[in-house]
Amino acid sequence: MNKRYSLHHIHSEDELSFSPSEYSYFKYGATSYAEKFAKELFEGFIAENNQLLDLNKEIVVLPSPYMAIPTASNFLCFYFKKYLDFYLFQKGKKSSVLSKINRNHTYITDYGNLNFEERKSLISNDTYYIDKDFLRGKLCIFIDDIKITGSHEYTVNKILEQYQVDADFIFLYYAELINFNLDPTIENFFNYYAVKNHEDIIEVMSKSDFQFNTRIVKYILGLESSKFEYLSSKVKRDQMDDLLELAISNNYHLIKEYENNINILTQTELYYGY
Repeated sequence: MNKRYSLHHIHSEDELSFSPSEYSYFKYGATSYAEKFAKELFEGFIAENNQLLDLNKEIVVLPSPYMAIPTASNFLCFYFKKYLDFYLFQKGKKSSVLSKINRNHTYITDYGNLNFEERKSLISNDTYYIDKDFLRGKLCIFIDDIKITGSHEYTVNKILEQYQVDADFIFLYYAELINFNLDPTIENFFNYYAVKNHEDIIEVMSKSDFQFNTRIVKYILGLESSKFEYLSSKVKRDQMDDLLELAISNNYHLIKEYENNINILTQTELYYGY
């Protein structure tokens, strides 16, 4: 089985059934919206597909592939699991298991500015690993926030085929582009709808529900020095410590475009005696 479900269908920029502002904040680390979206996604999915969860199969939920820093979809996946597990509990069934597809590389290109072929080419240069033995015979639910060109789903299906994963698959999306006459760069219309600059980033980071994800880490590390230093002076000290840890964990210190700001972070660490 290989099925797909999306909660919201995008036909135009002007007629949307979800808030682009909330989505933008979600993409930059506002986890309260991750939970809101996850609840909506679960309720929409279960209303139409509850019979799929009645199969006597263990369930595994997986976000879009990432290296060390979670993507925004990882938080969506985490909260989806919360609602799924309570549903399974009420049915007297085993809870789901959280897993992931590991990736070995990263890139600085803004994915939302690319078309299908460019996206496919970009992510095809990566290498991935999935535990096919762990997934064998299970119901695997892949969760992502938005489907624009289908390049990620294409890549995941390619990985599943490559590893000959013997399981059932469901791809879930909070939103999906239906009108293919729209340019794929509409994705950045949503990404940057409410978060447009470093001052907006500071505002997001000041919220109690903020958590770093890949997108915001890359955005901050890619800022010009003056804006980076301004941001550093306006956010919590421990957030900049976390930023450095995450940057190193994802090998961003090996990317030339991020070197300068990581060096600034490192010098600050040394100054404070770490």
